[in-house]
Amino acid sequence: MSLLQIKYRFTLPNALLEEFNVVFDPHSLVYTGEEPANPPHWAKISFHSCSSCPFSEKEEPYCSVAVNLTDIVRRFAHLTSYDEVFVEVISPERIYYKKTSAQRGISSLMGLMIAVSKCPFTDFFKPMARFHLPFATAEETVWRAASTYLISQYFRKKQGGESDSELEGLNRIYSNIQKMNVSIARRIRAACAEDSTVNAIIILDIFAKSMPTVIEQSLEKLRPFFNPLLRCPPRD
Repeated sequence: MSLLQIKYRFTLPNALLEEFNVVFDPHSLVYTGEEPANPPHWAKISFHSCSSCPFSEKEEPYCSVAVNLTDIVRRFAHLTSYDEVFVEVISPERIYYKKTSAQRGISSLMGLMIAVSKCPFTDFFKPMARFHLPFATAEETVWRAASTYLISQYFRKKQGGESDSELEGLNRIYSNIQKMNVSIARRIRAACAEDSTVNAIIILDIFAKSMPTVIEQSLEKLRPFFNPLLRCPPRD
């Protein structure tokens, strides 16, 4: 099976074009694109490391999430959060485009690059990377997160393990992602003067922090969509 590719194309305020090809393996869903030959100091595993990082400096000298974000930070270091950009996202299935703020566009790209990193705390997000939805709303994010989690529990049960239909495990997943986001934001602050890339991470962190509380409330809001299914007994 050939590699998967999602292309992000940014048209900046000065009409400069910045293009990113996110290439990842269809089985492991890990980024396989070109990595920087000499990652910056802020990408070292020991620099503002996550409190729950499972790696030592001997095992992994660089944070894989930070390495994946290096090129984005370098190329957008001059942008402010509210600079207006035009973003095109080209996936194997369709093309998306949106005029938005730099922080929103960059946040969408960063979310994808974080998901396809080698960090084990991002494994939950890899299936969502395969079916990437740029510029997702809060409601869409809840739908995707809950669906991904429940499908994973279905496969866990098929393998003979215990399943969690109450979504309790999502709290642990997003708790770890919050710690990672704090670490990444500190790294990026050390790398750039402008705030677009830092705020892009903060946007992701807001989703992560609110997700455990929002999921239950948002799922109740989605209940009416399922009324036809809930009032009809399953057919043989």
